[in-house]
Amino acid sequence: MKVRCPRCGTQTRWTDNPSRPFCSDRCKTVDLANWADGSYRIPGEAVSEDDLEGIDDGTRG
Repeated sequence: MKVRCPRCGTQTRWTDNPSRPFCSDRCKTVDLANWADGSYRIPGEAVSEDDLEGIDDGTRG
């Protein structure tokens, strides 16, 4: 079965592909870097400092 790499669009095999759904480790790494640097964003409301209070210690209600 062949699928398109979500980053570059190259046709790549699904089975026995350690980088799936990407065609290569390079495309996989570039995609991860885009998430890490904020290039990809999920729409939503802005979060304030008050919203984040207690989130690390589990006390947020």
